[in-house]
Amino acid sequence: MPDDDFAEAFATLARSRASITVRDREAGIRGLTLTDLPYPHAAENDVIVQVHAAGFTRGELDWPGTWTDRAGRDRTPSVPGHELSGVVVELGYGTTGLTVGQHVFGPTDWARNGSLAEYTAVEARNLAPLPADVDHIAAAALPISGLTAWQALFDHAHLETGQTVLIHGIGGGVGSVAAQLAHEAGAHIIGTGRAADQDVARDLHVRTFVDLDAELLEDVGEVDVVLDVIGSDIRDRSTALLRPGGTLVTIASPPTIHPHDGRAIFFVVEPNRDQLTQLATRLRDGRLIPLVRTVRPLADAPAAFSPDRRARGRTIIRTTPD
Repeated sequence: MPDDDFAEAFATLARSRASITVRDREAGIRGLTLTDLPYPHAAENDVIVQVHAAGFTRGELDWPGTWTDRAGRDRTPSVPGHELSGVVVELGYGTTGLTVGQHVFGPTDWARNGSLAEYTAVEARNLAPLPADVDHIAAAALPISGLTAWQALFDHAHLETGQTVLIHGIGGGVGSVAAQLAHEAGAHIIGTGRAADQDVARDLHVRTFVDLDAELLEDVGEVDVVLDVIGSDIRDRSTALLRPGGTLVTIASPPTIHPHDGRAIFFVVEPNRDQLTQLATRLRDGRLIPLVRTVRPLADAPAAFSPDRRARGRTIIRTTPD
């Protein structure tokens, strides 16, 4: 091969990135593959992040944004994963507030290539600076779970000191973060889950734990706030537990039953740099500890999507060795 051709081929290889991709919606998790994709382009107000650790949601393959862009056009092959922690390596035109070499974390856009890749392009507004002494694995577990818990408790439910909050799915990513934030805020916490979650609940300062397989939810009495991540019958039954003026916040699906004297709110989490900064401070100080149960290399990400591999706490993908 001529020297010029070799140099061009080498440059092309150096500008590629290992990524988990999906191409066939009907194939489900069987369609997840490890692929080399071109190095991403930094659009206006973007940054390119070298991803050190990434989080994902198993249900992502059912989301419209995994398959189409904001205009509804097919965008496969697409990269799933919407939480990351890493290092900024490039700034797009007009980008402010972040610098090359800075540690950052945050969510990626729902309708763009995500975090299960060595490099990805992210809108700078989605990201917050991460203290350099904070572990990327822990940080990658926080963007969606942490922002969801924060916005549910404080932006929507306006949780106050001394109130009682019922948190469903206490052993999951959102529930476990919400319990820690609620405890710090001085709230009384009731948590639900499976029997195996009871030890986790105790560590999270949960005052009362309800095993949804063996105990009656209605026995918990009245509460001021419900945070629902389950939906369906559990969400509807929880509405009746609200005190007058109470609030049910759900991320599962819009409520079908509304309290007589209170509010029922469905929301989708939004990026927020200020809130991410608050979460990073708590993470650095040890006031907030994400429940990370499993760490896998990028090549093992397809297997991690399997419903047969569910575990309490988060599974995080290490994409770049620290």
